[in-house]
Amino acid sequence: MARWEPNTRERLVRAALELFTERGYDATTVNEIAERAGGLTKMTFFRHFPDKREVLFAGQDMHSRLLADAIASAPGPATPLQAVATALDALTATFTDDRREFAARLRAVIAGNSELRERAAFKRTGLTEAMTEALEKRGVPDLAASLAAELGIRAFDRAFDQWADPASQQALTVLARHALDELQAAVNRLDTEDQS
Repeated sequence: MARWEPNTRERLVRAALELFTERGYDATTVNEIAERAGGLTKMTFFRHFPDKREVLFAGQDMHSRLLADAIASAPGPATPLQAVATALDALTATFTDDRREFAARLRAVIAGNSELRERAAFKRTGLTEAMTEALEKRGVPDLAASLAAELGIRAFDRAFDQWADPASQQALTVLARHALDELQAAVNRLDTEDQS
């Protein structure tokens, strides 16, 4: 049995992504992930994740809390989109440049597997719901809260794709703010005659 080492969870995530990239998601077993993570056991894997799909979505609960907490702590007079921008700042600050290459590989693995794309959509819905509920707690009506949250997640997704590009040099926070501004401008143009 392998002795305990720190960062077991992160090692499992990295091992899984390496194997999914090399062999494909379907061809990789939990035993192989555990072994690649430093001679761990299948039992150790299942102490951290319910199945191999969840290993790639390990941060969802933390991300949901970050978004909700940031919205709750936004200044009182903040508009719904300003509160969402504050939440995006909090979330994107956790994505440091050393995670960019990992993110690019993660996106490729998810894009190549329908089961993982489905799980990614579920994660996106969960993050949107966390922001919607946090906005509603601030007194934002449900329709406005859900629209603001959806725009925030769209901005994050757009920015994340740009940031994960190996050629990108900008911080995810800057890209997310820019994407949210673009989306807000697009919404504002919806009711104008000139759509150019």
